Amino acid sequence: MTKDSRTRHPRASTQHGSTQHVPVQLPAEAPSGQWLRSIRLSGFAITALVLIVMFIVVLAPSLRILVEQRQRIATLQAQVAASKTAVEELTSQKARWSDPKYIEALARERLDYVFPGEYSYLITDAAPATPSTANGQPISDKLQTTQVDWVKSMLSSVFTAGLTDAPANKIVAPVISGQKPPGQKQLGQGQ
Repeated sequence: MTKDSRTRHPRASTQHGSTQHVPVQLPAEAPSGQWLRSIRLSGFAITALVLIVMFIVVLAPSLRILVEQRQRIATLQAQVAASKTAVEELTSQKARWSDPKYIEALARERLDYVFPGEYSYLITDAAPATPSTANGQPISDKLQTTQVDWVKSMLSSVFTAGLTDAPANKIVAPVISGQKPPGQKQLGQGQ
């Protein structure tokens, strides 16, 4: 053997006949694989892990039952509260029915009963009263057109509020033709 062949690295490729020796290289590991291989579990860690898993397996059904029971209790408490309210209402209704004045008022109103010597007058085919608003104005059953262009009124209100520097309590609604200013009476009213 020559000096050169003895000093060669044993893993270097050499050719003996038709065979070539190549050093073995493993593929590069991903970072997650390195992290997983670096974990070393001791006997205590394995025991603690097994105890935690057993704790979860044993307590999970009990916790589920506890949650279901709490929901059932809440439902039953709501039903009890509703029943108590109904009992109070029925008790007050019973107290009303034991009052002779209440029974007399219902008999007069619903059954048109009167005491002996009293006269009851029933008016049939009476003209129905004209319905009116809270301020006494009659309510019409016919469609009416408004005298104010509501789009123009709305846009003028938006522009007034958006473009003014005055505080909110100092802004006055704009007057649009065909509309009376707020707080003023029209001619011929209340003079």
